[in-house]
Amino acid sequence: MWVDRGQGLRQVAIPVGTIDDVRRLAQRLAAGAGRRLDDGSPYADARLPDGTRLHAVLPPVATDGPYLSLRTFRQRPFTLDDLVRQGTVPRPAAPVLAAVVAARLAYLVVGGTGSGKTTLLNTLLGLVPGTERIVLVEDAAELRPVHPHVVGLQARTANVEGSGAVGLSDLVRQALRMRPDRLVVGECRGGEVVDLLAALNTGHDGGAGTLHANAPSDVPARLEALGMLGGLPRAALHAQVAAALQVLLQVRRGARGRVLESVCLLLPEGPDRLVTVVPAWVRGHGPGPAAAALGTLLRERDVPAPPVLCEVWPSRPEREGRPEATGGRRHGGPE
Repeated sequence: MWVDRGQGLRQVAIPVGTIDDVRRLAQRLAAGAGRRLDDGSPYADARLPDGTRLHAVLPPVATDGPYLSLRTFRQRPFTLDDLVRQGTVPRPAAPVLAAVVAARLAYLVVGGTGSGKTTLLNTLLGLVPGTERIVLVEDAAELRPVHPHVVGLQARTANVEGSGAVGLSDLVRQALRMRPDRLVVGECRGGEVVDLLAALNTGHDGGAGTLHANAPSDVPARLEALGMLGGLPRAALHAQVAAALQVLLQVRRGARGRVLESVCLLLPEGPDRLVTVVPAWVRGHGPGPAAAALGTLLRERDVPAPPVLCEVWPSRPEREGRPEATGGRRHGGPE
């Protein structure tokens, strides 16, 4: 058995019985969640009554015996102060995140699998004023923000007859009829991104979501691919993104755990007005080239710009740890 408590997978000596015992356990859990798991349907993905996520695969699809994965959730979600204390959010960046939420800027949390996207999004939703209604749209219910007014909608797969499926695109359209102050899509992975962008462009600012992307620079191409699934041409998608989304929050999972790497702006550039990603804050370097633009966005919405956005973006040699050449001399060198 392997366990991940946030610092990576560790093998633990817990007896789990025989292969048949694991198979029966997986089938019992799947049945309790209303899912079929047998030779005819050898894998299942479900949410247990206590919120635990279940994924199970049986042989012969699982080549070395049945595999059972359980993903549990903290009883008390992380606060922003918790993430700062454990090093996930660098202290100078915390006021930037709080300001993004307070200014009702629309943002996506981006990163790879297991990088902490859901954790950070869950934490930021806890900063939303209690007078606002948050409507969550998720493929599987994972978000549990500490907030007094949350409405959750969860997608549903088809039954054994192939009917009854409810997709994220359907739920986004239903969410718009529920007067959301903040519309949140747990993970944008298909054509529902078109419905989300349309919603954010019709007065529903302050929305949020997560997106799988290895780097912020990959986000425009990733959104283009998802937009095509929803029938949105490239030029139209960039126009929608430029009008609807402002901020990207990049998280990464490294050897020392999960960490916020950068805060970026989505800015239209060039004659075609295609969206590009420009850093506003970068871990280890401070403010980025778009820091002033983010500060302006915040002030336009009556939110003071955090001091870190008012600092000067270091030159490239300084960012790379090299002395900067000036007039043929290096600083600190001989006259």
